[in-house]
Amino acid sequence: IPNTTQTSTNSSNNFEGANIRFRDADDKEIASNSSNLDDSIVAVDKASEYVSMGEPDVSFFGCDGEDDKTSADYYFDSYSHFGIHEEMLKDVVRTKTYQNVIYRNKFLFQNKAVLDVGAGTRILSLFCAKAGAAHVYAVDDGVVLPDEASLYLTAIEDAEYKVDKIEFWNNVYGFDMSCIKKQAMMEPLVDTVDQKQIVTNCHLLKTMDISKMVRGDSSFTAPFKLIAERDDYIHAFVAYFDVSFTKCHKLMGFSTGPRSRATHWKQTVLYLEDVLTICEGETIIGSMTV
Repeated sequence: IPNTTQTSTNSSNNFEGANIRFRDADDKEIASNSSNLDDSIVAVDKASEYVSMGEPDVSFFGCDGEDDKTSADYYFDSYSHFGIHEEMLKDVVRTKTYQNVIYRNKFLFQNKAVLDVGAGTRILSLFCAKAGAAHVYAVDDGVVLPDEASLYLTAIEDAEYKVDKIEFWNNVYGFDMSCIKKQAMMEPLVDTVDQKQIVTNCHLLKTMDISKMVRGDSSFTAPFKLIAERDDYIHAFVAYFDVSFTKCHKLMGFSTGPRSRATHWKQTVLYLEDVLTICEGETIIGSMTV
């Protein structure tokens, strides 16, 4: 939204330090040791929102009907029932505190864009709208799209480019600058590869379920075996990825490989220090660490 400031409810703020006061649902002041709050955001405790306010997942593609839902479509099974929402709404301490914070600090919400994450019954979204927010975005579970990615490796003949970009440093107007060549070799090149340059088959290194990945999953070591499809030289390996949208009725996706229509991702070229000579049917065996 142009020319608006986003106010986001978030659960990760821990306040320590200076003494400030809160008001409970009954308007009583409660002293608390806390640091000064940033006036530009609303720091609201939403830790319980992600769990207690969860509602059924609705794919924004609108592919699934209510009858098709399973337990996987909910944050947690126990929070998919209306009873838990009723219990939360009747929690006066929790709900009235939110209401007081929002209604008594309208300057934080008026004409602002508000993001309510884990919105549940949307009661807090309604408070924000009543407080004068320009837009309120109430967000629950959804899907990650694309949800599957596969990394591939192949090998290419690329003598002309390697001479032009790498071997060039051996003789720069009569000077040996080969020390720079080593650095140039270490840096992967992002460029479009002509499919005619491909010498081997394409090997699947790793498939990742993006919707379930956690920190560290993108670091791995994978073995590979490339088989030559013709007699030729190999100057570099080429890495690329495919993605799939598996949650749709019809499986969809695209490839960033050299045999597919070009994308802005292009391909990643990894040059070898030594040129390999290979005959049809021969193999290259190794491993790649990412």
